[in-house]
Order: sequence, then C-alpha cells, then structure tokens
Amino acid sequence: MKKYIKRFNFLIRKCLPILLLIVIVTSKSFAQDSTIVVDENLSTVKKVKPVKNTFGSVWIMDNQTVMVPIKGTLEFDIQHRFGIVNNGAKDLWGFFAPSNIRLGLNYAPVKKLFVGVGITKDRMQVDINAKYALLQQTPGKVPVSISYYTNMVIDARDKSKFRASVHRLSYFNQLLIARKITNHFSAQIAPSYSWFNNIEGYVDSKGAIQKKMENGHLAISFLGRYKVSEKTAFTVGYDQPLTQHPTNNPHPNICFGFETTTSSHAFQVFAGNYYGIVPQSNNMFNKNDYTKGQFIIGFNITRLWNF
Repeated sequence: MKKYIKRFNFLIRKCLPILLLIVIVTSKSFAQDSTIVVDENLSTVKKVKPVKNTFGSVWIMDNQTVMVPIKGTLEFDIQHRFGIVNNGAKDLWGFFAPSNIRLGLNYAPVKKLFVGVGITKDRMQVDINAKYALLQQTPGKVPVSISYYTNMVIDARDKSKFRASVHRLSYFNQLLIARKITNHFSAQIAPSYSWFNNIEGYVDSKGAIQKKMENGHLAISFLGRYKVSEKTAFTVGYDQPLTQHPTNNPHPNICFGFETTTSSHAFQVFAGNYYGIVPQSNNMFNKNDYTKGQFIIGFNITRLWNF
C-alpha cells in the first residue's frame, strides 16, 4: 500500500502541476465567451471584450480566484470548516467537532479593485485584504487573466501571549494566473508567499533558542473548475508547500467539491485537508495528512449586492 501512496504523491507533486501549467500557458484555443465580429465588407473589426466568468466566485474552496467583481459590488462571505472525518460516528464524521468559521465583508470601490475585512474563529485572526485585476483574458490579445491578492492579519487573542503588537502580524501575497480554456473548463495556478513576524521556537541542548519554522513560506496552488450546467460545477485543487522548515513542515492540501451559483449567490461544499481559512495559516501550519485520510468537510457562501 505504501508503494502506491508514494506513486500517487509523485504524480500529484510532479506531474499534475506541470500538466496544469502547460494547459494554462501554452493552450492555443481561446474560450468562446467573446468573439471577434467582422462587418459585411470584411474590413471593420469590432472591439473584442474580455472573457467573462472564468470562475463562479472570488473563492474556490480554500483559495482566491482571479475574479474581481464590478465596481460598486458589496460581498458578504460565510466560510465554515468542520472537524476531520477520522473519528467517524463518534463526532458524526467531524460535523460535531470544533469548527472554524470566517465572516468577511468586501467592496469594489473602483474598477478592478476589491478590498475587504474579515474575522476568523481560529486564533481570532482579523484580516484586511485587497485584490486587483492586473490583466483580463481577451481572445486574440491576452491569453490569461492575472490578479494580485494580498492581506495583513493580526492575531487578536490574549495580548499576554505576545511581547508587542508587531509580533501579532502576518502577511500574505499571491499572484493568481488563470485561463478559461473552454466554456466549461477553467484552470488557475497561483504562487504565494506567507510571512509571520512571530514563529515558534525551542531551546536546544546548549541553551540557545532555535526556530522550528522559517518566518517566510513559499507555496503554489493549482485549481480547476468544470461546469456541468449553467449554474453548477465540479472543482478540484492542490496546494503544495515549497519552503523546507527546520521542523514542523506543513502537509499539502488536496480538495474537491461542488459549486452552484446565481447572479448574486455562490455556494460551495467540498472536502480537503485545510482547517484554517486564513491563507497564510493554511500554507504554513497545515497538519492534516491526506495519506492518512485526514479530510475536512467545508462550505463557502457568498452574497453579492450591486450599488
């Protein structure tokens, strides 16, 4: 059994990222949401519009997408993660276990910019975040959509746990690169960098303080979405940590789920290994190992209003 798990790990870590990167970057077929229209004299070409609805929401399971709502959009997020399923009927496969919840509120004050705040139950993390659409996929002109996402998080637990407020801060930066390959299938690759001002340490045999982890952490995520109807889709994702820490290296995340959307709502239910909802916490501290079946059921709900 261990032999097959090792082969599966190799396939996921090596082959899948390469295949997704090839599909996103080198695919020559453009999605058909927008077309070039030529007049009867075959001389005038009308303006080509950017591809719409690469994804159904600003979220796809545990990750952000390239999507930035139009100017004047207000969004309310409810994100919920149950406990791991390993305990079986004892806690109803994690549904009655201690859960993690995030509530968020975001707004698009200008075109291509989305800003927001949120609070997460785990570690009482309060986040301020922003996302900006750098490029939009346009048939015949721009092959991919690119957005930049960043946040700053403060750990708002008991102040006695920290020497100063600066040690309570962490940061996250991510470049989101996506392509709507067909009207049904979209894919995204997103490298990220997390930074924690304060990390756990230990005292070695010589009495010196040593770090258990590095302050900074590199990771990369791969996401796919396949629409089975106008309002429903299946999603799949993989998050791979890249930085090697002295101890306590985080585990990768494998997630898969189902999504249904309307013009003002998105609902996603899925299973994955991440328990933390704040991205830097997931990337640096994930202890759930998919090879041991340590999966978590979660859901996201977003509600949009336009003003």
